[in-house]
Amino acid sequence: MNYTVIGQRLEQLREQRPLVHNITNAVVTNFTANGLLALGASPVMAYAPEEVHDMAKIAGALVLNIGTLTEAEVRSMLIAGRSANEHGVPVILDPVGAGATAYRTETAQMLLNEIDISVVRGNAAEIANVYGEEWEIKGVEAGAATGSPVELASQAAKAWGTIVVITGKEDIVSDGTTTYAVHNGHELLTRVTGAGCLLSSIVGAFAAVTDELVEASVAAVCVYGVAAEKGARLTAKQGPGSFQMELLNQLYQMTATDVENQGRVKRLS
Repeated sequence: MNYTVIGQRLEQLREQRPLVHNITNAVVTNFTANGLLALGASPVMAYAPEEVHDMAKIAGALVLNIGTLTEAEVRSMLIAGRSANEHGVPVILDPVGAGATAYRTETAQMLLNEIDISVVRGNAAEIANVYGEEWEIKGVEAGAATGSPVELASQAAKAWGTIVVITGKEDIVSDGTTTYAVHNGHELLTRVTGAGCLLSSIVGAFAAVTDELVEASVAAVCVYGVAAEKGARLTAKQGPGSFQMELLNQLYQMTATDVENQGRVKRLS
């Protein structure tokens, strides 16, 4: 992946300020909105079934996050997702906690069956459980497993006909044919509630400005990872509270030069 292209997509995002429609979970709403604003996108959180059809059709991207599911929310996701499909709006699915309960897993699988999903972003356990493989999960965190995230991402992408992004110690992006590994990021992201959820929405922001969805996904993961590394360095002696605030600062301050100097992306296939 050409880092110049990633930098160009970042600049394009800030010029266009795409509207990202989020149907997300109650835990992360504020952090997600602030993160998108810091990066340069325009967030909207709309959940009511009476309005999600109209909101989705005017958005640049729709992000569906199953972190705190309710029956009404699932209904809204279906309405919004179908509207997005009808109007050519990319849909990003974050299957938070899939595998922890049957309801979460089955809901994620149902959304994949009922909606044309552009990108699925989750940890290895979430992706594996939706795909139908056993992978330990504790709450919403991936547990230990012997499988390969690279193989899992590629296989799931082929099966679903979508882009799969698996985040962890190494972040993987695959469409089933082309696969990238992104080595940016920091372990402090695992100490901040909603860090992964924000990334899913940032994938949506990048997907809103280009039809090249593998490129958009790699750009989102790389930019976010570089921001996390910079934020961690600046708050090394403080902790996750300070890191969370600094992550927002670094998303705001991120430049194409930062990506070119610090991005670590490798094409695997």
